Amino acid sequence: MARGQLRLAADIGGTFTDVAVFDERTGVLTFGKALSTPAHLVEGISAGVAKAGSDYRSAALFLHGSTVAINTMLERTGANAALLITEGFRDIYEIGRINRPDAYNLFFQKHVPLIERALRFEVKERMLADGEIDTPLDDGEIAALGKELERRGVEAAAILFLNCYANADHERRAKAILEKNHPTLFVSASHQLSQEYREFERCATVAANAYIGPKVRRYIGEIDAHMRAAGFAGSFLVVQSTGGLYEARQAQSQCVRMLESGPAAGVIGTQALCRALKIDSAIAFDMGGTTAKAGVIHRGEALTTGAALIGGYDRALPVQIAMMDIFEVSAGGGSIARVDDGALRLGPQSAGASPGPACYGLGGAEPTVTDANLMLGRLVADRFLGGEMKLDVVAAERALKSRIGDPLGMSAVEAADGILRIAATTMSYAVKGVTTERGFDAGDFVLFAYGGAGPLHAVEVAREIGMRKVIVPPAPGVFSAFGMLFSDLRYDFVRTWFTPLDEAPFDAMEKVYRALERQGRDAIAGTSIKPQRVDVKRAADMRYVGQEHAVTVDLPMAVFARKDRKAIKRHFDAMHAQRYGTSAPEERAEIVSLRSTVTGLMRKPPHRKIARGQETPSKTAFGGKRPVYFGGRFHATPTYRRAALAAGNRIKGPALIEEYASTTVLMPSDVLQVDGFGNLVIAVAGGR
Repeated sequence: MARGQLRLAADIGGTFTDVAVFDERTGVLTFGKALSTPAHLVEGISAGVAKAGSDYRSAALFLHGSTVAINTMLERTGANAALLITEGFRDIYEIGRINRPDAYNLFFQKHVPLIERALRFEVKERMLADGEIDTPLDDGEIAALGKELERRGVEAAAILFLNCYANADHERRAKAILEKNHPTLFVSASHQLSQEYREFERCATVAANAYIGPKVRRYIGEIDAHMRAAGFAGSFLVVQSTGGLYEARQAQSQCVRMLESGPAAGVIGTQALCRALKIDSAIAFDMGGTTAKAGVIHRGEALTTGAALIGGYDRALPVQIAMMDIFEVSAGGGSIARVDDGALRLGPQSAGASPGPACYGLGGAEPTVTDANLMLGRLVADRFLGGEMKLDVVAAERALKSRIGDPLGMSAVEAADGILRIAATTMSYAVKGVTTERGFDAGDFVLFAYGGAGPLHAVEVAREIGMRKVIVPPAPGVFSAFGMLFSDLRYDFVRTWFTPLDEAPFDAMEKVYRALERQGRDAIAGTSIKPQRVDVKRAADMRYVGQEHAVTVDLPMAVFARKDRKAIKRHFDAMHAQRYGTSAPEERAEIVSLRSTVTGLMRKPPHRKIARGQETPSKTAFGGKRPVYFGGRFHATPTYRRAALAAGNRIKGPALIEEYASTTVLMPSDVLQVDGFGNLVIAVAGGR
């Protein structure tokens, strides 16, 4: 890509679509924010690009993250899909792992499969665990099944054959037959997504990919066609759940890899800021219109996982792919508050972009977190989105009073305060989910707050869990789009390789790793992007002999150069102790799977410093005072224009710092300092 050309990055959320534009020649970053357009999502992207003062024709690279994949899965709006599975294993997808988080709950309900039983077909074939063929595949049977799928109006087919991770020949042949005979059928084979053992998890992964595939393929195709028609001639890359990038054509077939693409980009942006600020450990806290998400930066690296449960632990379906370790809760600016059995509850329903919160004046009548913030003075009607979007205070008060206040015998202000208290507690669960539940102490981390609503609530969330410092980066309302500009091409590969550590032959291990890394290098070479260099990282899933579950251990390349088994064992013991609070250095360990991450590093935008000022902000930064509700009463609270703040400015709470797409709230006794890069660094009163 020639210097001087533009990179566009677009992140579509449930409420807003955010766009960041980076000019490599000048180093200038511009941003745009527009309401998402659920009926035709590309319109929201185009509106954001226009607000950022750019166009598709000028761009050499378009980066994209979206919630369309995860929402299709969670909302059950995917394709009419079928599953082809080894004879005798038709019901493993439904049986699952028998998770019982509440053993005494008589009303417990298991996960509901994405593919109904009537559309699960057994195939006479069998591959053994060592890759030997026990029962050959009958090509004629697959051809006949294809005709049956067509007769039933099936749009997508998932293929899961037992032990395909050891030998994928049967899956490859079945996929080729179906695609040749039925060109419009979306066909997904499990070995192309996961080469690990555990047939239920692999089955759930390929079923999810088939279920969301047709919708995601159409969606990406529409965006590509729209941009090409508008003069775009560059490369179209999509953010994966790892925060890495892959080409749009790959995303159209391996859709499940983009489930958490938007949130992952925010974590990548946080990691980039941590490196610039020399911060070792941080929580990336993203609160948008629909949900709040948290990810972890530990020792400078964004933590990832090899699998995730989509939809919560009790009724979840697993996805066995590499992804950012993100915990998500249903608490966003558009989350709807309601009275249920005499108690105030929040979410998981969201007003979204249409009709949106009551105060948007677009037909919404339910009270939301945004309405509560407006009622308490944290937002002001004529400054939302820089004044582009006027808010309706009367509509917010009416919704709060009629739906919450009257049923509970309280005023609209008291109802709003209650909503924000519940929101802070709910969002703290997201932070605890990636810290306390992973063996970390949240108090040791810095909270990076972004998303349109993140800075509004960050200090309250920090107080809830004893964190001392909050940092609000520049342009937090479009930070996930900004984070995409720091993403690299990335391919993650894993192969199951059961071997006791003390018997593991390094030559054989090296052969597996090199095969995985060759796949990654070939994938990068096959893209239209030429990275600055290619990096390789290795890891292994390990466990103590006799254990069922493994932990993923990052392994430095030096341990392979030295063939140092003891060092591998030390890394594993340390990771086990961190995750579970205990380890057994004297016990034997075994390798379960080998992992390799191949990254094509791309040029990053620079972190630009801002002008330095005095400790007291200039008069041009002061935006007047207004009554804001804190601690049971309204306080005359100063407001400041963030764009006019200078490095070194210091502000003591209570205060509000306002900018185009977000507002940062300082509680009484909090102290804010503006650093050299324009970040708002907040010392939280009462933090540990």
